[in-house]
Amino acid sequence: MSKLEKFIEEVVNNVRKDREITKRLLDDAIVYLSKDEERHREIGIIVAKYVETLQRSNDQLVKISTIVQRKESKNTGLSDFDKEELFDIIQSGGSDE
Repeated sequence: MSKLEKFIEEVVNNVRKDREITKRLLDDAIVYLSKDEERHREIGIIVAKYVETLQRSNDQLVKISTIVQRKESKNTGLSDFDKEELFDIIQSGGSDE
């Protein structure tokens, strides 16, 4: 397995872990919110952040999938743009903070 493949695997694993944790937190928040509408003011912004985290992780997976698909279809390696995108994803630890 190449160094790049290891990084991609690590990023995907990080994204999956982040999604799992965020999903649990979001589920807990939904249960909390369902008990009283007044609670929406208390944690509405937090819930929005959880949803943003899930959306960013989806974006990261789409970027990685696109890069891998391009690489496989061209069979010529990664472009400079692909490498920059992967580097940005890796720098963020897979979670676009």
